[in-house]
Amino acid sequence: MGIDELIEAVQSYRADDAFRARLDLGQWRHFAAYLTAYQLRSGDLLIKQNDCDRAAYFVGQGTLQVYVSGAAPGTSRIALMRPGALVGETGLFSDQPHSANVEAMTPAIVWALHLPRFEELTARAPLIANEVLRAAGAVMVARLRANLALRVAVA
Repeated sequence: MGIDELIEAVQSYRADDAFRARLDLGQWRHFAAYLTAYQLRSGDLLIKQNDCDRAAYFVGQGTLQVYVSGAAPGTSRIALMRPGALVGETGLFSDQPHSANVEAMTPAIVWALHLPRFEELTARAPLIANEVLRAAGAVMVARLRANLALRVAVA
């Protein structure tokens, strides 16, 4: 999978919590140079609950599930992440432990933005880095709102 396929997946992802960076194709390609691709097998754990991982991941191919260990039966799965989704974005904002696991349900390719590479991007292309940060923050806000709405509906 090449970077152009990842860019297409991210730009065409239509969920409420989609990563909507306002970048042109040249800026996307510049940003992509700071990403690292990883191949996952079905069952591989990308993020482990309670671990600290200073990275965010874009799903390029495959399906990932987000779930909580130790939750009541039938309530552990939080979400399915498909190509174009951003996962683990809290790692860009905080060194706090992750609150959930992220596991590959199918063979997958993810593209990681590790914090040191993001800091390099910030130094070399601050406008692109600012837009990436804004879009990742918007993903977090959308997920927070959805989680709060779910809690209110249950109460």
